[in-house]
Amino acid sequence: MKPSLMDYTQKELATLIKPSFRAKQIYGWLYHQYVSSFDEMKNIPKALKEELAEKFVVNPLTIVNKEISIDGTIKYLLQMQDGKTMEAVWLKMKDTQRDENGEVIQEAKYTICVSTQVGCKVGCVFCLTAKGGFTRNLTAGEIVSQVVTLKKDNEHKHNRKINIVYMGMGEPLDNLDNVAKAIEIFKEEEGLCIGGKRQTVSTSGLSNKIDRLGEMDLGVHIAISLHAVDDELRSELIPMNKAHNINSIIEAVKRFPIDTRKKVMFEYLVIKGKNDDLGSAKKLVKLLSGIKAKVNLIYFNPYPGTPYERPSKADMVAFDEYLIKHGLLCTIRDSKGMDISAACGQLKEKTKEEL
Repeated sequence: MKPSLMDYTQKELATLIKPSFRAKQIYGWLYHQYVSSFDEMKNIPKALKEELAEKFVVNPLTIVNKEISIDGTIKYLLQMQDGKTMEAVWLKMKDTQRDENGEVIQEAKYTICVSTQVGCKVGCVFCLTAKGGFTRNLTAGEIVSQVVTLKKDNEHKHNRKINIVYMGMGEPLDNLDNVAKAIEIFKEEEGLCIGGKRQTVSTSGLSNKIDRLGEMDLGVHIAISLHAVDDELRSELIPMNKAHNINSIIEAVKRFPIDTRKKVMFEYLVIKGKNDDLGSAKKLVKLLSGIKAKVNLIYFNPYPGTPYERPSKADMVAFDEYLIKHGLLCTIRDSKGMDISAACGQLKEKTKEEL
């Protein structure tokens, strides 16, 4: 596989390309014009384009499948140079707002969910990504190009704001060096200029890596996939919990540098009959005591063959109300893309079966 131009910060490109001012021009073509070939870079000399084409690719990804939901969610299956595939998701968070004259007063808001690995080592029993095992880490360029590819496909201009969540296939902290590099590339002012405050790294709880991410001080938010309030259930759902138990995660979170205005997000996947009772809600309040926390309650998204079930709306609301009543900021996350292959890894498995 050739490296992608998207594997590099602008400063790094300037050391690879001579004269160095060409790096700024190329950055503009990559991140402002979303070009997919060297031929499209109009102000780059032919000889340089030929030289670059021998060593690099522009965008290492191609779209092989996509499903569009009635709610605006788009699930993409993307293929890399080695033929491996992974998923990325385009999420509409808020609709465009217009005044009485039809003028736009606020643009629609979008979030892109990116993958960080082909497969995953963590092995969460509720996650389809784990079914295929772990293949390899994504490069920084393969992470960055997911955002470029989806912005281009949705005609989303480079200077329009977007949020990035590292919540797709894979465990981001298991590929921390490449994720950190991608975070820095996203921040580049001459590129997409997506600040750390618009980037959220979600982890299933590698407590030692949470500390390392904190030491990097990248300014990103962190989201913890907690899903249970005791180690017995969490170890059933996430076998890795035996090595990184709930207490070690909570202690690491307390050490993580958080913007004083922000909160640590805890993802809590609610599964019928497993963790949807008020006893669990009470334990969760106690567990998060002393942390500036926000809890995201997520309906379990059933997929073929899973033994787990979606909780009732009544139990979900009761859980939510208990947390709020006891001082926790809490939201029930809307399930998006319910009419498409919404579960992580589902489109990949489905496409494999169709081929």
